[in-house]
Amino acid sequence: MSTDLATFIAGLPKCELHLHLEGTLEPDLKLALAKRNGVELAEKTVAEVQATYDFDSLSSFLAVYYPAMNVLVTADDFRDLAYAYLTKAASQGVRHVEMFFDPQAHTDRGIAFETVITGYRAAVDRARAELGMSAALIMCFLRELSAESAMATLEASLPYKGLIVGVGLDSDERDNPPSKFAEVFARARAEGYQLTMHCDIDQIGSIEHIRQALHDIGVDRIDHGTNIVESQALVEEVATRGIGLTCCPISNRFVTGDMKAKEITTLLHEGVRVTVNSDDPAYFAGYVRENFVALAEAADLSSVEVARLARNAFEIAWITPEARATFLAEFDAYCAENGVTV
Repeated sequence: MSTDLATFIAGLPKCELHLHLEGTLEPDLKLALAKRNGVELAEKTVAEVQATYDFDSLSSFLAVYYPAMNVLVTADDFRDLAYAYLTKAASQGVRHVEMFFDPQAHTDRGIAFETVITGYRAAVDRARAELGMSAALIMCFLRELSAESAMATLEASLPYKGLIVGVGLDSDERDNPPSKFAEVFARARAEGYQLTMHCDIDQIGSIEHIRQALHDIGVDRIDHGTNIVESQALVEEVATRGIGLTCCPISNRFVTGDMKAKEITTLLHEGVRVTVNSDDPAYFAGYVRENFVALAEAADLSSVEVARLARNAFEIAWITPEARATFLAEFDAYCAENGVTV
C-alpha cells in the first residue's frame, strides 16, 4: 500500500458501526480497574494480559472476553472505559460511532443496568462536549442466554430508551439462531428501537441465519455477515434494499485465519453497503484506521474503494437526516481536497 493511501486513510472522516465497548478494555486499563476495585487477576503486567490473547475461534475469544469484564464495577468504570475508546477513535478521525454494550454480562454478576447505562452515557456526553464527536449506544442480547432473559433485559432498558438507538444480538451463535429471539426483536421494534444482529463468519448454518435475520426478524443492518456471498439471491436483496453489513477485517483474521478481504471487496463491487469496523480492538490490536489499512493492503484497494467503504457507514448510520448531511458534507469535502471522487 502506498504512503499516499495510508495518509488518505488516516485523515478520512470515519463512522464506526461495529464496536463492542467491552472489547475496548486495554490491558493497562484492565489492570488499573482491577486495582481500583480490589479485583484479583492472574495477570500482573500488560505483557501477561496480552499473552492471554491467543485466539483461534470465537469460543476461545469469548473465554477470555467475559471474565475480563469483572473489573467493571462502578458507573465511573464504565465511563472511563467508553471515554478511553472515544478518545482513541477521535484521534483516528471517527466522527460518529454506534457502540454495542452487553448489559447481561454485567447484570448477571450483580451490576445494576442503571450503573452500566449511566457510565456509558456520561462518556458519550463528554465526547460530544470535549471531542466534538457523535456517539450512540446499541444494546446487545447474549444469544447463548434464554429469550426470556433477553426480554427481561429489553424491559429493563425501556426507562432509558432515549439513550439507546437500537438493539443487537451477539456472542456464541452455535445453536442460537435469530429465530430464537423473534419475539424479543418484534417487541424491540414496537418500542422504537432499530434492529441489527450478528451473523458471524463461517458458522454452521450461516446462510440460514442471515435469511432469518433478513426475512423473519427484519433487521436494519447485519453485523459481520460476509457469508452472504454464498447466496447470490441474498446478496442482490441486501443491495437492493440498502441493508448494510458491518465488517471487521482484523478480527476475522484472528478467529478464522481469513480476513475475508475477497468477500468484502466482492460485496462492495456488487453494490452492497459493506463497511469497515474494529469489533473488539483491544483484543485484536487494531482500531478502525488499522482495519482500513489492513484491508486495503490485503485487497489492494484504491483510494476510491476505501472512500466508498467509509461513505457507506455514514449512509447506513442511525442518525438524523440533518446529521447525515453534515457528516457527508465534511466527508465529501475531504475527498475532493484529495482528488477522490466517490
